[in-house]
Amino acid sequence: MPVKIDDILRNHAKEKLARGEVVASMTVRLVSGVEIARIVRTAGFDSLYVDMEHSSFSLETTSQICMAALAAGVTPLVRVPGIATVSRVLDAGALGVIAPHIRSAAAARDYVSAAKFPPLGERSAAGPLPHLHYRSFPAAVADAALNAATMLVVQFESEEAIAKADEIVAVDGVDMVLIGSNDLLADWGLPGQYEHVRLREAYATTIAACRRHGKYAGVGGLASRPQLAAEFVAMGARYVSTGTDLGFLLAACTAKANEVRGMAVE
Repeated sequence: MPVKIDDILRNHAKEKLARGEVVASMTVRLVSGVEIARIVRTAGFDSLYVDMEHSSFSLETTSQICMAALAAGVTPLVRVPGIATVSRVLDAGALGVIAPHIRSAAAARDYVSAAKFPPLGERSAAGPLPHLHYRSFPAAVADAALNAATMLVVQFESEEAIAKADEIVAVDGVDMVLIGSNDLLADWGLPGQYEHVRLREAYATTIAACRRHGKYAGVGGLASRPQLAAEFVAMGARYVSTGTDLGFLLAACTAKANEVRGMAVE
């Protein structure tokens, strides 16, 4: 029986978003082995994103993690350091890119052009891809299916982006907005002031724009403030970047070391 493209090309996180469910994501910045993809799945995450913007990971390392995630049933995204990397990480196994520092609709359209095949964008054909198990499908079928499965996530990390939220979110091909809470607060001169009213207002503005245009909103940078992240989920955000592999490892190690010190005191 011929293999159907829908049988092998699945973006589980995007499907969950479409059902109105909340997607849990983990950032990979430290662990370069493919084991991290299976750990992410076993832990219960829906997605991971490899942070090429803030790590020394090579394209090859990123590709291996993305392909391992595909095999594990976890949606692999990549936060790219710039637009030139987009097509390479998508061809290498990512099911989406996170575009940092978006400040205008024009910048968002440039990323759409790089991430999506015609007629939506200008992504060029690369032959059989890992997402398709390296099988060949008619170009029209493959391009349409990959466009539907591939997520373009734009990051709002400045006041300029918040002010232009509606026009950026309206760009055809943008699937989700991920607010970078730390960089946004820094842009305001309010680093670390998570409870500031301006952050709540920024989330409210962005979530409202996403609702108007049928897009998704995501929470980023609030690993240390789970109650605040939960507040934004209650407002309508449906993707939560929970923290980094480095942060989780350090927290667990610190807790265990403190536990042993406590034994000695007792």
